[in-house]
Amino acid sequence: MTVTAPTTLVLAGTGKTGRRVASGLGAREVPVRIGSRRAEPPFDWQDDTTWERALRGVGAAYVAFYPDAAFPGAARTVGSFVDLAVACGVRRLVLLADRGAAEAERCEQRVRDSGAEWTIVRAGFITQNFSEAFLVELVLAGVVALPVGDVAEPFTDAQDIADVAVAALTEDGHAGRIHEVTGPRLLTFADAVGEIARATRRDVRYLPITSEQFVSSLTRRGVPAEYARHLAGLMVEVFDGRRAQVTDTVERVLGRPPRDFAEYAHETAATGVWDPDFES
Repeated sequence: MTVTAPTTLVLAGTGKTGRRVASGLGAREVPVRIGSRRAEPPFDWQDDTTWERALRGVGAAYVAFYPDAAFPGAARTVGSFVDLAVACGVRRLVLLADRGAAEAERCEQRVRDSGAEWTIVRAGFITQNFSEAFLVELVLAGVVALPVGDVAEPFTDAQDIADVAVAALTEDGHAGRIHEVTGPRLLTFADAVGEIARATRRDVRYLPITSEQFVSSLTRRGVPAEYARHLAGLMVEVFDGRRAQVTDTVERVLGRPPRDFAEYAHETAATGVWDPDFES
């Protein structure tokens, strides 16, 4: 049974999963408030003085921490936010967490201890990182160099994550549940990049590198050194095989299969985002 939903705050509401969550809620005619620094009222994870205004009149929240729930210090910040959210009257929390990351698990615990009705949506590597994040320029350059070896990963589509989160925010039956969202099959990064190469008909290849080389490549492109080190550390932590399993969560929650990486690659290639001559 569908619940009549109150205003829902969608944090990171302009990001890969957040904007899809906001769209899905809008399609269900749920009032949505976008949580971002450019929204009105603004929300900034790094400035807790912005939180209370964003929470006024809100009954549910999609909690996606920026830059990532697996980064050091995330649990402390998420814990402070959910405590305030509950004090402000938020009754339902849906947290986006990283599968297998220790700091993300601490974020989960803070949400479970909040006193609100909670659901955890766990996801691994989001497929759209290849087209909506830092990997775009690597695909365009023809070499996707990452410190992840040949480990298999159930690449997870952002739309699948968002649809599961929307269900948890608007339907009964998800309280106290942990939904581990994955794609339908395991691929190595070499496999995934190969799918992109076939879809684009370009010479794009995967190159395994060390964590130190990855940090250097990011900082040379202007990425702050601290962020680069945290990202590299996260990759080393979780890409050790611990996430090399698929789940039936999407089928069970949504009644449809999860989106396959090959379908994503072909549809995304058609947009031109991986075409070096493409102008958006």
